[in-house]
Parts: sequence; structure tokens; C-alpha cells
Amino acid sequence: MNNRRRQQLLQSVAPLLAEGEQVELTSLAKVGSVSVKRRVMTTALVGVLTAGTVIATVQPRPMYWALTDRRLLFFDAKTTTGRPGKLLVAVPRELVSAAPPSKALLGLGVQTVLTVEGQEQGLKLTFPPAYKTAGRDLASRLAVTA
Repeated sequence: MNNRRRQQLLQSVAPLLAEGEQVELTSLAKVGSVSVKRRVMTTALVGVLTAGTVIATVQPRPMYWALTDRRLLFFDAKTTTGRPGKLLVAVPRELVSAAPPSKALLGLGVQTVLTVEGQEQGLKLTFPPAYKTAGRDLASRLAVTA
């Protein structure tokens, strides 16, 4: 993430920080997953409705994230300006653990699955090639230590 976007994200995080809380990492990731069935159905529907002149794809939602010494915060990244939007999710750090990172599609990026205590399903994070290092750092800081 370029320095300007990082500063914008830090400005969005600053008013939400508790006294003494500090930001450790920030970056961007695609959050969630889209089933093959949904991808095929969306592509087929758009193809039929536009007589094949438009192709549509469905992707996980991009979000900026900030890891503090107490929480993991997710902000909307799908804004018209590209600036960090509103806070979408805040999870206490002690409730989150991460699986070891693995290669994403075509080996270009990195992905990991976050497990939130009390939730049945994990949260998949996919880090594009430019953010691979941040993805590995996040996974290592949230790794389960036995």
C-alpha cells in the first residue's frame, strides 16, 4: 500500500483507538470467498441479459485492515475515491487466530484463513501480489501458539 493510503487509513483508525492502543500493521486484502456456483451463475446471467456483450465476474470484497495490539479492524475499501471508508468489523485480537499462509490462485498472491472464536466458519483473506508480505506478517502475528 502506498504511503498516502497508509496515512489515510491511520487517520481513519486514530479516533477509534483506546488510550495506549497502537497500530502494528496495515494493508489491503480481499475478504471472504465466492463459490464457483455463484461465479458461474453471475457470468451466465449477465451474458444472457447482454447478449454476450458484457462479461461480469464476482470477487471477494476488498477491505483495508489494521492490526493493533488489541484489535483487528476492517474498513471499506470499495469507495469512489479509494480512501478507507467506514469501519465494517472490529474483532478483539485475543479472539482471532490465523492459519499458516498459502499460495493464492496461480501462486501470485497469498491467502490465509482467520478463525474467530465463537464463529463456525473461518474468514478467508486473499492478499494480492503487492500485499503478500503484509499477509504473511498478519498470519504470523495471529498464528496459534501451542
